[in-house]
Amino acid sequence: MSQKVLLNATEINIALHRLACQLIENHDTFTDTVLIGIQPRGVFLAERLKILLEEEYKIKNIQLGYLDITFYRDDFRRSGKPLEANKTNINFVVENKKVVFIDDVLYTGRSIRSALTAMQSFGRPLEIELLTLIDRRFSRHLPIQPDYRGRQVDAINNEKVKVCWKENEGEDVVYLVSN
Repeated sequence: MSQKVLLNATEINIALHRLACQLIENHDTFTDTVLIGIQPRGVFLAERLKILLEEEYKIKNIQLGYLDITFYRDDFRRSGKPLEANKTNINFVVENKKVVFIDDVLYTGRSIRSALTAMQSFGRPLEIELLTLIDRRFSRHLPIQPDYRGRQVDAINNEKVKVCWKENEGEDVVYLVSN
């Protein structure tokens, strides 16, 4: 197994700032916008963006929630091992709000389809956008595209994109892993 660095810590930081600026361009004060990190891996990216928006760009009162999609996935019964659900924490109203889903890697699109289904339990947003750090461009099973992307990657199916966050793995780095 070999791994190649796609983004180092500096490049991740640059991408995060660019994504934060794009969000500000489209959502201004975030009065009618909420951020939803998709569990488990999108939460780290969502929290980073919230901190950036509040501390660096002085946006106040950003609402951030976490959405667990475990039991909304179309493949959740196919695994031989027991599933471990994560917590959903959305303590605000999404009805008539602009929702930005945040996930680390967009691969087949199935996680986002699951998130769209799960979001119906919380109301009807005005619109939903997708922000992803890594967009694996040639691997979609569903017609889902990000509105905001940190980096587009052309990876073949036996390659995996691994996003590491210093809060979880001790370093900020994105690898392309080949078997």
